[in-house]
Amino acid sequence: MSLLTVRVLLGVVAVIVVTAIGLGYAAVTKAVALRELDRLERRNAYLAQEIARSEQIVDSIGTAIDSITARDSLIRVYAGMDLIDAGVQQAGIGGPAGEWTERDQILSEGAEGRDAMALLENLDGLMRRATMLSSSFDAAAESVEVHVEQLLRTPSILPAKGWTTSQFAVQRMHPIHHRELPHEGVDIAAPRGTPILAAADGTVTHVYNNGGYGLMVTVSHGHGLVTRYAHCSKAVVRQGQRVARGEKIAEVGMTGIATAPHLHYEVLQYGRPKDPKEFILTAIPN
Repeated sequence: MSLLTVRVLLGVVAVIVVTAIGLGYAAVTKAVALRELDRLERRNAYLAQEIARSEQIVDSIGTAIDSITARDSLIRVYAGMDLIDAGVQQAGIGGPAGEWTERDQILSEGAEGRDAMALLENLDGLMRRATMLSSSFDAAAESVEVHVEQLLRTPSILPAKGWTTSQFAVQRMHPIHHRELPHEGVDIAAPRGTPILAAADGTVTHVYNNGGYGLMVTVSHGHGLVTRYAHCSKAVVRQGQRVARGEKIAEVGMTGIATAPHLHYEVLQYGRPKDPKEFILTAIPN
């Protein structure tokens, strides 16, 4: 065999070896790529499952926020506040404004990425709605607190159990003086010693004998409201004492000018007599 033949054979063998190595490398590379692709596909499948589960959670949170929004509207009604416009309530819906970042653009390239971006947008919207609701609750709570304090200081109960024998009147025939005189309150006939209760929260300003009114207790409730309880047989509070609605302050008697045991009850607003019926929430028994 000639030297040339040997060289040709060696060249062919070398080509075969190099080709085999190249094909083997390509096969291995393809196998690795396929394995990596399979891993990525499985990862994306898991990611899709997690996104779907997260979307269910977000939907549940959205439903809860809708329920809280409805309750917020009710609380605002109780607080005497205007309702939040429906468009404003939905202000949290929608994605972030402005140009997308490189991260956002990359995330949005695949189906899972787009789902993830939509999920993030929904979460961002829910956070804004939750923040708005939190502010609304704070404002409503402050308003309710003011309203509750004002209601507690409004003389809305009848201060003694008994029978109403004389109503508020600009003029009426006085049972003793026998001439027409204003009757600036209501008379409640009751046995001597019947408890007289504060008609609202307030501060006792006077406990004294006031001529024809006899022993009288006066309570200031703020907002220009004052209540007076006359003809008492006994007072159980003192000047400057704070009292709560329904708290006993005196007992029914017939001190001063009176023909029988009863409570003469007055309400004054900024110094002017008002009909107690305007404030009492329950009907006054006759």
